[in-house]
Amino acid sequence: MSFYNIKMSDKLVDVNSDIRGEVYRESLRMNKEGIEVLKLNTGNPATFGFTMPASVKKALTENMDNAVAYCDLQGMPSAREAIVDYHTKRGVKNVKMENIFITNGVSEAASMLMTALVNYNDEVLIPTPSYSLWTNTTLIAGGKPVFYKCDEKANWYPDIEDIKSKITSNTKAIIIINPNNPTGAVYPEEVLREILKVAKENKLVVISDEIYDRLLMPGVSHTSVAAIADDQLVITLNGLSKSHVICGFRCGWMLISGRTEEAPMLIEGLVKQASMRLCSNALTQLVIPAALEDSASTIEMMSPGGRLYEQSKATVEAINKCETLECVKNDGAFYIFPKILRKECNIRDDRKFALDLLHEKKILIVPGSGFDYETPDHFRIVMLPQPEILANAVYEIDDFLKNYTQK
Repeated sequence: MSFYNIKMSDKLVDVNSDIRGEVYRESLRMNKEGIEVLKLNTGNPATFGFTMPASVKKALTENMDNAVAYCDLQGMPSAREAIVDYHTKRGVKNVKMENIFITNGVSEAASMLMTALVNYNDEVLIPTPSYSLWTNTTLIAGGKPVFYKCDEKANWYPDIEDIKSKITSNTKAIIIINPNNPTGAVYPEEVLREILKVAKENKLVVISDEIYDRLLMPGVSHTSVAAIADDQLVITLNGLSKSHVICGFRCGWMLISGRTEEAPMLIEGLVKQASMRLCSNALTQLVIPAALEDSASTIEMMSPGGRLYEQSKATVEAINKCETLECVKNDGAFYIFPKILRKECNIRDDRKFALDLLHEKKILIVPGSGFDYETPDHFRIVMLPQPEILANAVYEIDDFLKNYTQK
């Protein structure tokens, strides 16, 4: 008989991440048996042959001796100065270094923020579909995620009336993911202004996850929420993981702007946590100034002939040829969220669908439920392999769905 009966903390019972969840772990088991799996589950460009820009490598290798010691708990001054300049050029007013926290990726920023902001039973408005980071950090902080709809029939834009209907006396904040993960939607300024209006009327903190703001399809522009919210408190999260292909560097930051005079205790809570972890990765911070000056490599990837542009084009064109699938074309990032059209599939458990697809076609995707989407008829494709590989994968999924019926 075991002497100890050690159980997982109750805070983690409802936490999950399907991106690296049960189906992903099954793919790893298959790999160990020598079975090759096409992994379309995670946005990790380097695993598909993308390389960091020369400017980033140069900044790292020539300055690494400057990252040996602990640095400022909020981030190196040179890195924060570059972030101030970046957001100022994007239209954000009165950006101050003391209101910037450099973090080990946006994931750490989200965790720190929700820990500092959310009390037990506070409600946080989160989009559906949504990147699970926000649901999980809300739960761990003791809050309650409340999901507002993004409307597929309206280019996956947030449903303003649905947002209004979800607000209660316990609502503390609203999260915007723009460009969106998993849909690739980029929200127009008028939609963002409507969200800001609702937030102001209800005294909600606005949190904007803008990690993909530089990954835009040709002709698409991105509006930073903080740039159009001078008289409201906005917390913006951003980083270099995707735009500069350095996910493993864990390079993120958060900026508190607007009515910062209303948030001294929030900022103090962030300082406490930043102090506890001493500092974020100093090597990572060395590359921030060079990366934010170098937009050429990102633009090249998203332009005709560039990998991300061509991969997105190939995926959308393939889906449009399928009998069982349809999609709203992405305007940003490198994700797409197709809908399964064939009702005869009878999918009630989309995780089982993903597992069955993995076993038969050796393709790993993430089901819609992994993004807090209610109906089991969507899934996310990460568009990082070469165009021909992506197109073939789509046709294989279509072939699978033509004969698939869930028992």
